[in-house]
Amino acid sequence: MPDNKTPILIVDDSIDTLEMIARKLNSHGFSCYSAQSVERALDILGKTEIDLVLTDYKMPKHSGLDLIRHLRDHHPNTRVIMITGYPTIEGAVEAVKFGAEEYLTKPFTDEELFGAISSAQAKILQQKIATKPHSTQGNPYGMIGLSTPMTKVYNSIKKSAANNATVLISGESGTGKELVARAIHYNSKRSKAPFVPVNCGAIPETLLEAELFGYTKGSFTGATETRAGYFLTADGGTIFLDEISETSLSMQVKLLRVLQDKQVTMIGSKQARSVNIRVIASTNKDLQQLILQGSFREDLYYRLNVLPIALPALRERGDDVSILASHFLEKFARENAQTPPHISDDALEALKKYQWPGNVRELENLIYRLMVMSEDRQINVSDLPDYLKFTINRSKNLNRSLEEVEMEYISDVLASVNGNKSLAARILKIDRKTLHNKLNIKE
Repeated sequence: MPDNKTPILIVDDSIDTLEMIARKLNSHGFSCYSAQSVERALDILGKTEIDLVLTDYKMPKHSGLDLIRHLRDHHPNTRVIMITGYPTIEGAVEAVKFGAEEYLTKPFTDEELFGAISSAQAKILQQKIATKPHSTQGNPYGMIGLSTPMTKVYNSIKKSAANNATVLISGESGTGKELVARAIHYNSKRSKAPFVPVNCGAIPETLLEAELFGYTKGSFTGATETRAGYFLTADGGTIFLDEISETSLSMQVKLLRVLQDKQVTMIGSKQARSVNIRVIASTNKDLQQLILQGSFREDLYYRLNVLPIALPALRERGDDVSILASHFLEKFARENAQTPPHISDDALEALKKYQWPGNVRELENLIYRLMVMSEDRQINVSDLPDYLKFTINRSKNLNRSLEEVEMEYISDVLASVNGNKSLAARILKIDRKTLHNKLNIKE
């Protein structure tokens, strides 16, 4: 009998067929998902990690063959078994050509069904062994996590470190974009040269050009000495342009020229200087959407997006939440010369169910708070903040103004990050000044 740990998605427009196959698989302990259309199947695939798909051939609107082609292009590690009540040699050849592992004809026996699943599982296992990280908790890049999304990130790091192409790292705030950039640099041939991180969103627009490209003495008021910029400092190594989406269109033109010519001209100088650097950029925004809005240059986007790496949000990483929580507990315990407390199973389950808008950074802050505040050797659900606890839904007070509701939410977010206004602003997706205005605080 095949191993029942493989998540299986069954796709068929016949509810009877869906129920029949699901019943057979459930009786052997498989984790099954059902979809009566290709559209519904795509919804499930977008939210759930599926190893194997059993799909009917003929269905309304989109066929099983369409689904196979989609899986081939978007989910190449997902295996497929085609099922049909209208068998033809041409259909079988076409299905296998586009990526189906097996081709079952209705009606099929249990032996044929589980035999096909076992064959597909052997290939799934082989693929997972080939891509599994070497460590029990981390990997060769010093990052924490064993989930499938993170395994894909590790593979991307390995491929990126092997060449000098420009890399664009995308992901929500707190997902570890700089960690990935450092991993690429320190595992590349440039590892002995400088790694220079630049937060483009933290440097005022009027100073960014001088900081990036440098300036000569007397080139502007206050330029009392000649100073090399970040690009020249990173010569031979890697420059990491964090929050690249925060740069102005005029600065984007200058960055594009540097990427094209591999030369930098300091402010006040007419002499361009060649630089041998690798550029890694990152963003927590959708650059393609910014292009449509006219706030990001399309030509710069394609220059940067040679090797894209998309970091998963923490809520998409499953058991990595538990692994990270344990890691942070041990880390902070060492720093404070303490014995790390144990997290109860119920508390871990609450952490895994939370959506983590601040991602790994938010989890790290919470674990530190729990370490400091905990008086027992075990962290229980009762020790967690209220927003992580089960609460009976009460009737909503619909007499409050929008401003009152907004302020309540802002207060909750601030409380969740221990009053850190910069982190709260990132979670709320507003700038720090707007947050201060809403709180009526004058800097």
